[in-house]
Amino acid sequence: MNVTEQNIDSTTGNSVWRFSFLQLGVFLLIAVSLYFLYQDGIKHALDKWDSPEYSHAYLIPFISLFILFQNYPKIRRSRFTGAWLGVLVLLFGLLMLLAGDFSTLYIIVQYSLLIVLCGLLISLVGVSKFSLFLIPVFLLFFTIPLPNFLYNGLSAYLQLVSSKLGVEVIRLFGISVYLEGNVIDLGNYKLQVVEACNGLRYLFPLVALGVITSYFYRDSWWKKVVIVISTVPITVLMNSLRIGIIGVLVEYWGIEMAEGFLHDFEGWVIFMACFAILLIEMWLLTKLGSGRSLRDVLSIDIPQIEKINHAALKSRGLPLPFIFATVSVIGVTVLSFALPERQEEIPARQSLAGFPLLLENWRGDTKTMELQYINALRFEDYLLANFNRDNQGLEFYIAYYDSQRKGESAHSPRSCLPGAGWKIEDRTRESIEYVDASGSTKVIGVNRMLVKRGDASFLTYYWFKQRNRHLSNEYLVKWYLFWDALTKNRTDGALVRIIYPLATGGNIEESDQVVQGFMQHVLPLLPEYVPD
Repeated sequence: MNVTEQNIDSTTGNSVWRFSFLQLGVFLLIAVSLYFLYQDGIKHALDKWDSPEYSHAYLIPFISLFILFQNYPKIRRSRFTGAWLGVLVLLFGLLMLLAGDFSTLYIIVQYSLLIVLCGLLISLVGVSKFSLFLIPVFLLFFTIPLPNFLYNGLSAYLQLVSSKLGVEVIRLFGISVYLEGNVIDLGNYKLQVVEACNGLRYLFPLVALGVITSYFYRDSWWKKVVIVISTVPITVLMNSLRIGIIGVLVEYWGIEMAEGFLHDFEGWVIFMACFAILLIEMWLLTKLGSGRSLRDVLSIDIPQIEKINHAALKSRGLPLPFIFATVSVIGVTVLSFALPERQEEIPARQSLAGFPLLLENWRGDTKTMELQYINALRFEDYLLANFNRDNQGLEFYIAYYDSQRKGESAHSPRSCLPGAGWKIEDRTRESIEYVDASGSTKVIGVNRMLVKRGDASFLTYYWFKQRNRHLSNEYLVKWYLFWDALTKNRTDGALVRIIYPLATGGNIEESDQVVQGFMQHVLPLLPEYVPD
């Protein structure tokens, strides 16, 4: 850590610019306005920060402020000219806020806040001087939680990868182990690599740390890129090593090694090891080509605040683009108080507990889902039942959400089934024709998958019922979620899934006919339980 006097930009001259108390009051008014506009989105982000994956977010604003402090000598000697481009950026951000509020999607509101902040800065300082604020603002993007559908997909993938690599670590110790999805079978014990072990609680903080350290790393740009990119494989490999070590400890000393304080302590040790590896990598990169020491290239400068001759002080003016941006922010704030609060519409419907269990010659028996899965899926209502007819049987599942505004939404089987030990052999989209309750013929698109688990094969059909639509594309689901929230003030919907076991040597075409025949009974009933 060095105390240095930063070089003065030759284009700024010797003048030192300052804001008046009145201008500082305008900045305070903008800050208060932004708080009232974005308080729901800010509160939602702060709630997410309490989870281990985002706990590092509390430090990011302070690091951004520190980098601004480093740039302060240049900032105070820079003349701010403003730019109308900032007004365009701000207006775009405010439109995002409007869309986020009407669609009740916090992720849009949170990104809108940072875009509005960029617009305000550009309208004040101009495009060229915005570079002094670029990194501090960019780091704030690491404080915004991922949308749930992206988080769930990434989590499921990392669970699978970590499980596979963890099993290889266990085998290195000569231990016989079997892996089925995310379940590590040691014989006497079974370890499930759950969401908490997906490695994201290491990945998100380490990526942020990699970006921050690469900023302070004074060397070639390609080395900075390598540092940031390497945080991903480091996290995955170290998390897998942790899972493998836990498996070895459980094998020799019992299941207590995977629980309680020791389990959490191992997680802390692994993260510190990840950081140590990152430092070693930076040391090796430093030696490559330059031969300098890590201390030379990784230093944090504390700027020396020079004494200013009062004759050199000049009062800043507020550029016209910034004045226009300020009026826009305050005007939107006043308008937000005048508009009535938008309450999401929750449609009336029948509980899935009353879903018929006798569908012509199909007879169903309900099943109870384990509490850990109920807590993870966060639905409002669900149906899980086995339906049988003669010698044929299938599993029928509906997960219903009356609101998906906070990110709680149906998990795609394409992401979830592999984590439970299912291997997807084939996936296609099928068009299903059926007659609805009014007697009209309709056609819907559904996903059809052929999956295997061990020696058993299964035929899986699934789709998403979002208001009056049956959708097979997960990303199209997210678009209509936004659109219907904006236009209908509704975000309710459900996942519908059917799993049919295939007999050894059975005819797949006949199996398709069985499942599609069952759907003919189900589809006309769905609107009563999942409203159009």
